Amino acid sequence: MKLPEYASPLERVWHYTYLFICASIFLFLIAPIIIIIPLSFNAEPYFTFTKGMLNFDPEAFSFRWYADIVRNGMAAPDAVMDSNWWADMWNNAQWIRAMRNSFFVAICATILATALGTLAALGLSRPEMPFRSAITSLLISPMIVPLVITATGMFFFYSDVGLAKTYLGIILAHTTLGIPFVIITVTATLVGFDRSLIRASQSLGADGWTTFRKVIMPLILPGMISGALFAFVTSLDEIVTVLFLADVEQRTIPRQMWSGIREQISPTILAVATILVAISIFLLTTVELLRRRSERLRGMTAR
Repeated sequence: MKLPEYASPLERVWHYTYLFICASIFLFLIAPIIIIIPLSFNAEPYFTFTKGMLNFDPEAFSFRWYADIVRNGMAAPDAVMDSNWWADMWNNAQWIRAMRNSFFVAICATILATALGTLAALGLSRPEMPFRSAITSLLISPMIVPLVITATGMFFFYSDVGLAKTYLGIILAHTTLGIPFVIITVTATLVGFDRSLIRASQSLGADGWTTFRKVIMPLILPGMISGALFAFVTSLDEIVTVLFLADVEQRTIPRQMWSGIREQISPTILAVATILVAISIFLLTTVELLRRRSERLRGMTAR
């Protein structure tokens, strides 16, 4: 934001004060995330910067905690890296098991949330839909209601139907939390949708599935992918419902990090957190690129 040449001294003071306030808020929000990255390379088992790190001593930095991600829990971590070693790592390493569970649950929940959320958004976008506002409020309520209340209700309900402490129960719980994101993004994509395209497709003999696949799908695809990415990140990051519903075998990355902080404080947690930050940055960048593509498709100028 460039300051105009004709700005008064008071306007100049406010301009730089405004920039300072924005920079301070941004630094306050981003500092806790940035600080874990160098700490994850600490050669010592501490959560603080050592003297060697502050002096940029190469010996003070190490990848040992990233190696610990694949070694922690193995029966023979120092054995030869043959097929038995890889099988030991895949089956016994605690963090690898947690990552496997997290990505399995997140992918399944994302697929379900994207499918159900898209169908709900298409139905809610129809002008003849009755009680549209009430139904929308009900569907996005998992974003509004405190998560501990939702998790408590899920625990009692899932316990009665035998879904507690199962992968299916966790997947359904994360699907419930991801659906609102898909509904919001797909509904936003449908705001400028011209319904005469549907009538034109039907007048040319296309059935409902062909109309959806050839006409509707290409236009709402950016919103679907954006909602799916948000649902994926929500599932990957969720711990409250996992604490209520998961057993030891369904331990995910957030649950493993929470247990590690309580039981054995290790910089391995920071290494895993750094990997999650990198994944989040990649996904958010993808969402932004999809947003710009969606705006170009609707004839708007991407900012």
